[in-house]
Amino acid sequence: MKIEKINDNQIKCTLNKSDLASREIKISELAYGTQKAKELFRDMMQQAAYEFGFEAEDIPLMIEAIPVSPDCIVLLITKVEDPEELDTRFSKFAPAQEEDEDGENSDNDVLELLNDMNNLINHVKGIASNTDNSANTSATSEEQKKANKEHLVKCFKFNSLNEAITACHLSTGLFKGESALYKDNNDKYYIYLDAVKSIENAKLCNIFSEYSSILKITYSAKNYYDEHYECIIPNAAIEKLSKI
Repeated sequence: MKIEKINDNQIKCTLNKSDLASREIKISELAYGTQKAKELFRDMMQQAAYEFGFEAEDIPLMIEAIPVSPDCIVLLITKVEDPEELDTRFSKFAPAQEEDEDGENSDNDVLELLNDMNNLINHVKGIASNTDNSANTSATSEEQKKANKEHLVKCFKFNSLNEAITACHLSTGLFKGESALYKDNNDKYYIYLDAVKSIENAKLCNIFSEYSSILKITYSAKNYYDEHYECIIPNAAIEKLSKI
């Protein structure tokens, strides 16, 4: 999955056959807002937020689907200032190219995708709509917001390993949760933590902030770190560093 920033209000995501196969998704599923399709779009937006700061909370989005081939599709995702423009602008999709006879996906699948892509946005982003699913989407959004308020996901960037160790020593016994230590190609160290919000964990964050930079991340950040950085301590990193 390749994501590119066009400008502050638009990104481009290219999905190829391997991207879809790894998630066991057919191109036609994107049109129907299946659970796998919603998870794909959610990860896509989280990765865009992490890599480019592309945030779209409470902002309507428009997706333009451009089929490049039977096994590849480009999605242009644009923030829309005027929600009333969504209905008309969703129709501005590029025409699908003809498919080879031996292609796994039919032209009808692509046409379905172009006609119904807005359903995916309504499912995932909770954009106001007149469909029967709008109430369920709103309820799911509220549940997610409540869960986020009770959950703590942070990442701290340290200039050296010694600074990370010092911060962990000063916060011995405070942290309750999961933590991991990563290193990038520039010899910078990252402590990623995932825990329930508490007074003790808040104190740890305050201590860490004195020795590091707090990164703005999403729930997909750990997947990004696992893929692009060296994982030095995958589990209980804070506890282990505090004992060095």
